[in-house]
Amino acid sequence: MTGSQHDRPTTTSAGGRPRLQPRWFIVGFWHAHRALLRATRGRLGLWRPKPDGWGTLWLSTTGRRSGQPRRVVLGYVEDGDNLVTMAMNGWGAAEPAWWLNLQAHPDATVRTRDGVRQVRARRAQGAERERLWARWAEIDKNLDAYAALRPAETAVVVFEPADSASAAGDAQ
Repeated sequence: MTGSQHDRPTTTSAGGRPRLQPRWFIVGFWHAHRALLRATRGRLGLWRPKPDGWGTLWLSTTGRRSGQPRRVVLGYVEDGDNLVTMAMNGWGAAEPAWWLNLQAHPDATVRTRDGVRQVRARRAQGAERERLWARWAEIDKNLDAYAALRPAETAVVVFEPADSASAAGDAQ
């Protein structure tokens, strides 16, 4: 990605709604990105978030039905020690499989440009969700319009370091 993500032109339909690339293109892009990660063992295809943009991570979950490892590439921003993404499925209507997997098995592994870490996933709620949504909206000016294309609220997903997530649960 070149330039600032703020500077991307806004593409809208005649009705003023944002226009997404065709679904086949979105899915194809993410499959190609994941293939690049696999072929290079993660050396290419991951980047750190910039102040005006998001980074990419490689998420490994446990399949909710199969119990098998599953991997997906996601965009993220940092929030202190936490990593934050959105369960948007390319703005498609269905919940992404990785999010359904995390709801069943919240412990996961993420690989970023800075290395591998164990995390525990949870849905942001209330004021935290609003704050994190606003952070994403600073990066993508069409965020609310894209989210309106989905039939349900888009989950904001927080990946907490596994050691701090378990310590917070022990304190309760």
